[in-house]
Amino acid sequence: MAVEIRYKSSVARDLKQIAPSDKQRVLDQIRETLAANPRGGEPLRGEFEGLYKFRAGDYRVIYALVGEDVLVLRIRHRSSAYG
Repeated sequence: MAVEIRYKSSVARDLKQIAPSDKQRVLDQIRETLAANPRGGEPLRGEFEGLYKFRAGDYRVIYALVGEDVLVLRIRHRSSAYG
């Protein structure tokens, strides 16, 4: 069964803040890694419990599992990913 990767509409704003070369690399890593293993990210705790984080270079991808699919919520530089 193929995993579908969907993006929240606000991710488009996050992607505008990323350099074009980094943007493509991050999107490729999301496609390759999370499509193969959606639970491969690290579960978050505290107020973000139920979400997962995935490291793509200097960027953090915050996502949720919706059934067997992945919903990407944020893509931010690691210095501002949780604020």
